[in-house]
Amino acid sequence: MTVVSLGRAFTAAAERDPDRAAVSADGRTVTRAELEQLANRMARAFAELGVTEGRYVTIGLPNSPEFYAAVLATWRLGAVPQPVSPRLPDRERQEIVDLADSALVVGADADTHPGRICLPVTWRPDGALSGEPLAQDRVSPAWKAPTSGGSTGRPKLIVAAEPGVIDLDLPAGMGVRHDGVMMVPGPMYHNAPFSYSTRGLVLGNHVVTMARFDAEATLAAIARSRPDWMLVVPTMMLRMSRLANRHEYDLSSLQVVWHMAAPCPPWLKQDWIDWIGAEHLYELYAGTEAQAVTVIRGDEWLSHRGSVGRPIFGEMRVQDADGRVLPAGQPGEIYMRPPPGKVTYRYVGAEAKTSVDGWESLGDMGWIDEDGFVYLTDRLGDMILSGGANIYPAEVEHAIDEHPAVQSSAVIGLPDEDLGNRVHAIVHLRPGETAGDDELRAHLLERLVRYKVPRTFEFSDEPLRDDAGKVRRSALRAERLQR
Repeated sequence: MTVVSLGRAFTAAAERDPDRAAVSADGRTVTRAELEQLANRMARAFAELGVTEGRYVTIGLPNSPEFYAAVLATWRLGAVPQPVSPRLPDRERQEIVDLADSALVVGADADTHPGRICLPVTWRPDGALSGEPLAQDRVSPAWKAPTSGGSTGRPKLIVAAEPGVIDLDLPAGMGVRHDGVMMVPGPMYHNAPFSYSTRGLVLGNHVVTMARFDAEATLAAIARSRPDWMLVVPTMMLRMSRLANRHEYDLSSLQVVWHMAAPCPPWLKQDWIDWIGAEHLYELYAGTEAQAVTVIRGDEWLSHRGSVGRPIFGEMRVQDADGRVLPAGQPGEIYMRPPPGKVTYRYVGAEAKTSVDGWESLGDMGWIDEDGFVYLTDRLGDMILSGGANIYPAEVEHAIDEHPAVQSSAVIGLPDEDLGNRVHAIVHLRPGETAGDDELRAHLLERLVRYKVPRTFEFSDEPLRDDAGKVRRSALRAERLQR
């Protein structure tokens, strides 16, 4: 057993093979030695700016070598990396920074967040700072703290229970190799791309990524970089699948391809099975909270079409609205719990939905068959999954309702062939007021990251909420699906 800090693990990889590629993004590649030096300089700069052990460092950088260097620097100080979208509006980022009480915000202009030290996207550490490792090897008390919205429309932190250490003698798991090549085109502020790519990096993997996903650029990068492992979401799968020239690109290096974060249409999954081989395609279902995890490989899925697999960690069960545990085959709300004595996360800014006997729900609906395979049907709540991103209607509605012409609003997800769901807003204007799509969209772009802004709007003459202020989003969605 060789347990070391995550920062020290990458140092070991750099010492072992300093000239091997560490990160490639948008045509630029840095070696392990170059990334090691940048991370150490960042760590010294962060320390001079007041980052100390256990504090959160909010990182809002695009996928790039600098993003990974900032994460490594944070770990080396024993601090906790807290990734966010680089396109967040200042106000939305402010809520997260306040929740985390961030010691440093990387990727925000100076004075953006009063009382916080901010470094812009273009910032680089002083070249005079030593690139040598820090004298003291610190361990982060939590190795990550990604964010999520919530049914209330307020952000929360999902803080990992595991400290920032890794056992170099154990297999990486999930098909990740030591010293392999990983294609991870998704944004690093999402939990899965962050988690798999950063841990793969410290185990010596060459991580290939891009600032923004492009289907053909991804296929070209696979053919060029020869990754053995890839992580995608169904929207990416669809866009790559629909390229007329997709078969011109050699994907034979891929041994493991994971998809997760959103439901995958069976026809699209079948297409990928036919394209890369059933034994190479894997699906994972879990929350960032990771109380329980299911996995299914493509050949197993062919015998259980539509399933997301059986739990490989923790347990899952299905309950009805009254809390009764349901037998196999009956749909209800999925509840999870980790193995006995295991804690996987804690919330900052929220409370878990918990049954009387301690099982937790993430709000998913589904059923479990006689063999223990889990099938998802819908969300209990109203969260919209669009392009692999979680979008909470209440957050969008709160921003819409801030417009002076708006009386109330309701936000729902409608089917979209490309994204899975598109965000659709129904708006009830105040008497005598006017506001069009473009005006509302401009209003929202000042308050929300772009992917949360509704793609379509409609205007209603009828009130959307009852006297208690409640809105039935599921009914509104059903009405529009029947039109």
